[in-house]
Amino acid sequence: MAGPTTAERGARQHESSGPPRTRRFRPPRLRTIIIIAVALVVLAGGAGWLLYGSNWTRVEGVSVSGTRVLTPAQVREAADVPVGEPLVSVDTGAVEERLRRKLPRIGEVSVERSWPHGISLEVTERTPVLLVQKGGKFVEVDDEGVRFATVSKAPKGVPTLELEPAPSGSAAASLRRFDEARLVREAVRVAGRLPAAVARDTRLVKVRSYDDISLELSGGRTVAWGSGEQGVRKARTLTALMKATPKAGHFDVSVPTAPASSES
Repeated sequence: MAGPTTAERGARQHESSGPPRTRRFRPPRLRTIIIIAVALVVLAGGAGWLLYGSNWTRVEGVSVSGTRVLTPAQVREAADVPVGEPLVSVDTGAVEERLRRKLPRIGEVSVERSWPHGISLEVTERTPVLLVQKGGKFVEVDDEGVRFATVSKAPKGVPTLELEPAPSGSAAASLRRFDEARLVREAVRVAGRLPAAVARDTRLVKVRSYDDISLELSGGRTVAWGSGEQGVRKARTLTALMKATPKAGHFDVSVPTAPASSES
């Protein structure tokens, strides 16, 4: 009888050899650990030197964008960015705080590092919606009611606020209930809701009481607005009313569901 073939003997040997051997994990040698540690220290030191000690990453210039009334020079002076210092050490939050404090005209500001040598300042100036006359000058007020600048010449297209409370009656009671600051905020709210075409023609916002606010437009036209409530609806109503009666001299949208217009 013939014995087992070579293939059969190999198969039997494989079956009896048990599970395959696994390689044991060998921890890195001490020398390898030291080399890696030294390399990391050198890299960290190099990075620190590059950011803080090298002249390659120091502040060399400050760029300014977004100005309209302010000049870039005014913004740079107020920002007081430490030119020559390491770029990474510039406190961008402190720069932003200085700009807001020194230049109230700035409504929003973004301070960014511009690697490797610059700081960029992007500002958004406040836009006046009303002017409060004070002596021979004008205080600019934005749509949030912030009085942010005093100018000697009234900017074009911005109406002037006139507070004219009645000495007696309901208007006087309104003034006792709502102080002057509140009435100014209501006037600002009205001015901020005016349609663009009407806002350009508005010369005066007159406040007699909380619910008695009126507008004086170019050409002697007037608008009875009422209170600052339902401003968006009143704006739409006024736009439609002016289109329907273009020759009218007086418009009343104090009750937007029942508007009216007349020749004078």
